[in-house]
Amino acid sequence: MSKLFEPLTLRGVRLRNRLVLSPMCQYTAKDGLANEFHAIHYGRFALGGFGLVIVEATAVSAEGRITHGDLGLWDDAHIEPLASIAAFAKEYGAVPGIQIGHAGPKASSQRAFQGDGPLNEQDFARGEYPWAVVSPSARPVADGWLVPTALDAKGIDKVRTDFAAAARRALQAGFEVLELHCAHGYLLNSFLSPLTNDRTDEYGGSLENRMRLPLEIARELREIWPRDKPLFVRISAVDGSRAGLSIQDSVALAKELAKIGVDVVDCSSGGIGSYEHPNGYGYQVPFAEQIRREAGIGTMAVGLIIDAHQAEAIAASGKADLVALGREALHDPHFPLHAKRTLNAGNPKAPYDDWNIQSGWWLNGRESRLRRLGPWSTADERAVELSGV
Repeated sequence: MSKLFEPLTLRGVRLRNRLVLSPMCQYTAKDGLANEFHAIHYGRFALGGFGLVIVEATAVSAEGRITHGDLGLWDDAHIEPLASIAAFAKEYGAVPGIQIGHAGPKASSQRAFQGDGPLNEQDFARGEYPWAVVSPSARPVADGWLVPTALDAKGIDKVRTDFAAAARRALQAGFEVLELHCAHGYLLNSFLSPLTNDRTDEYGGSLENRMRLPLEIARELREIWPRDKPLFVRISAVDGSRAGLSIQDSVALAKELAKIGVDVVDCSSGGIGSYEHPNGYGYQVPFAEQIRREAGIGTMAVGLIIDAHQAEAIAASGKADLVALGREALHDPHFPLHAKRTLNAGNPKAPYDDWNIQSGWWLNGRESRLRRLGPWSTADERAVELSGV
């Protein structure tokens, strides 16, 4: 009777459960192209039982990359390697999704595990040099970062065109879910936040104006993305700083997204200013719950969700429609399969019947033998030592 493992149908797409691999940058592409690492990385989550596997933030333009290692969808050459990832996910029962975004003022930076700041001499020695960056306003992320060019009307038109073209390529690659990235201080979040948007035209000032570009892009993506396929939008429900975007602002945004036909708001937070909100287990779940309740739209909860019972409680109580795992999925790519067993969800004939057959066959045999032997103990270890094996 698990809610977490109850299938969910969004438009014409059926998810086998409500567990989602959250998009997480791997910074391992070259020239935007997916490679063998990405195929193995994403394939393991399909084998691990996730209902939806969302590929990391994928740049809609070369200048929209966060780092030199970002995936891209700005060229037709990017389609084929991503298509193989989508096809593998489908073959093993997962729905493939992809997040598209533009880094804005945080573009042209270091990979997270190489410093996570502006490019420096060490990066130049690797042949990785900075490029010009854009933002709603000519305001750098912090001291020492590149000063972005404030987008003019022509630049805004290009951003809209780039998102539309990337969405069409994602569809060609076989993805079933598209997610628009409006979070974490990247370009569209920078338009939304009063901390980074000091424009005086129709794209700045009031919340209505600051929402204009994200809503324009979401509207165009909804027209491009087929009617039988769901569209997600990831937001920072609040900026890091309490002086920035508020949860009430995000409820207002979500209401407008619902009118456009967005199916799910992926509720993250932070990215602009030091984080001044509670930051414990499941700390972003209240954002998903409030937006779901007040905006009347589906939501996805994410953030320090690490336990099967915790995930089940989120789904069963109606706090969110979907539960996304990020770092916990990296720790345990088989989290859904382990959670299903923990929650006693389903009734397989043998313990590992839910696993892909290539693994499940072996594990069922191992389980039978372990049951005969009983729990492992230090006495067993001593017996092996004495046997000379």
